[in-house]
Amino acid sequence: MVSADLAGSAPSRPTRNRPPRAASREVRRPRPDAPRLLLDRTFERTGLHALRSAVAAHAEAVADQQTADVVVLIAHELSSNCVRHGGGAGRLRLWVAGGNLHCEISDHGPGITNPGDAGRQLPTPAHAGGRGLWIARHMSDLHISTGDSGTTVTAVVSLT
Repeated sequence: MVSADLAGSAPSRPTRNRPPRAASREVRRPRPDAPRLLLDRTFERTGLHALRSAVAAHAEAVADQQTADVVVLIAHELSSNCVRHGGGAGRLRLWVAGGNLHCEISDHGPGITNPGDAGRQLPTPAHAGGRGLWIARHMSDLHISTGDSGTTVTAVVSLT
């Protein structure tokens, strides 16, 4: 006699051939043009070298070498301005959206008096500073938001 355990037994209830269950959550892939945050970091004067290195690594991962170099230079100039004029510390955010690489620097300083004109004219060689915003304006599409509680400067560089 053959044991029912070895031979198998008929199910107690009839079974149906069901298709596999769908996953409980639909897997969503990000849109190619959806913003993708690459870097979000606070910094102080003593951390500017590390900040430049981080920006370079993240920019090189999404851009050609020339574009990455441009973004590193812009990030350096804007973060230096932030340390010098914006209270000694700031925050850098780097992200990709819409075929562009965005570099945003913000601080809690006193603000920029005339943001629309800031960096539009190259300072004379005798002037000690004032080149950071000029460089950023000429190498990117620059947006400045400023007030009594701080300034946010966003440089947008095309990836194409």
